[in-house]
Amino acid sequence: MKSLILYLFAVVVAISAVALSLHAASETRDVIGTWEGESKCTVPDSPCHDEHVIYTIKPAAGGGGLMMQADKVVNGERQNMGTLPCRYDPAGKRLTCVTEGAKPGDWIFTVSGDTMTGTATLRNPHQLYRRVHVERQAPAKKPSA
Repeated sequence: MKSLILYLFAVVVAISAVALSLHAASETRDVIGTWEGESKCTVPDSPCHDEHVIYTIKPAAGGGGLMMQADKVVNGERQNMGTLPCRYDPAGKRLTCVTEGAKPGDWIFTVSGDTMTGTATLRNPHQLYRRVHVERQAPAKKPSA
């Protein structure tokens, strides 16, 4: 009897873990994927340049958030600019990513269907640095065998 109770407890725990994982996946599906568009500078006479960008958003390794790989396109080639840790608020349809280092800042995006718009704001001084408009790209089709 004791082993049956332990077995049933283990089954309930396993089912709960799967349910939580599925719930988390459904909450982030609004932003998971590849987004492409424009990132425009807002600070004249700065080292900032307008860029054609591609953002790839995936679950973070080990769970607990998202990672956004940011690439710019130069002469038709993708150039990696870095990877940002992000979190997504499904109720507000808001993706927030942070940068640290030489120019710490906050990237805040609003998701509306297949469009994501946002801004990058430097923390010190508190300054709007970029405006971004990207659209979800359809996943690449796998070649048929």
